[in-house]
Amino acid sequence: MSEASSNLGRLFLVATPIGNLQDITLRALKVLREVALVAAEDTRHTRKLFSAHGLKGDMISYREQNHKTASRRIFKVLEEGKDVALVSDAGMPGISDPGQALIRGAIERGARVVPVPGPTAVIAALAASGLQTDRFVFLGFLPRKTSAIIRLAEDLAYEPGSLIIYESPARLGKTLGALAAVWGNRRAVVVRELSKLHETFDRGTLAELSERYKGGTRGEVTLVVEGSKEKKVQASPELRQVIEALQQGRKYGTGEIARLMGGLTGLGKRVVYQLIVGEKDADGEKSP
Repeated sequence: MSEASSNLGRLFLVATPIGNLQDITLRALKVLREVALVAAEDTRHTRKLFSAHGLKGDMISYREQNHKTASRRIFKVLEEGKDVALVSDAGMPGISDPGQALIRGAIERGARVVPVPGPTAVIAALAASGLQTDRFVFLGFLPRKTSAIIRLAEDLAYEPGSLIIYESPARLGKTLGALAAVWGNRRAVVVRELSKLHETFDRGTLAELSERYKGGTRGEVTLVVEGSKEKKVQASPELRQVIEALQQGRKYGTGEIARLMGGLTGLGKRVVYQLIVGEKDADGEKSP
């Protein structure tokens, strides 16, 4: 849908504090005061934020377990031309939380979706990690099974950008060990309790951190891992053919050799062919 309908209400995506309740923008407070309905991941958690800033208003629980029924009410409010604010427990809604489905549904119905920027653990952790910031990949929460983590790590083995991960404190040591097995001795930072009283940035290699956290930890965790410094070698079709030929003891004629080596060297088939023919003539052999 190209244009939002002016008859529908707006869905505001309001970023909320990731720890310190003072980390909220003036615009976010204004929106939360003015909307007809606030859709919160956990209403108990959000009411603490409301209480801290003197906010009041109608609130509905919106989470993975009830998103179908909650969405119906939210869409009804939007269809009445009233605005709705979506908030998560922390940070920007729609990032690694069930809000993604609601946002897609609002767009499909023609409602205008308005982001209200603010705190996010992804950027805060990356900025203070000391690792590369001009390119990064956010992986969200990793799979629970170690085998699945290893497959994902293998797929990203040559990714040059920093890798940012959300992880359960209980599984942190296990995850670090799995990543170390694939990515080797890369630098990493375990970021705990961002913007809270016990905020920590624990730096080391994946192996060192894996040993340090083998018993797990407490609090909310964001992991930032150094990207790959190695470049993946892409074998050309010509190189693959040469490798197969050497492995199988296959013999090629002059024309086929010229084609393969011309592709490998960049000289071209004709130039290589002439070189081969010239070498044979120099040795007194008959040119083909």
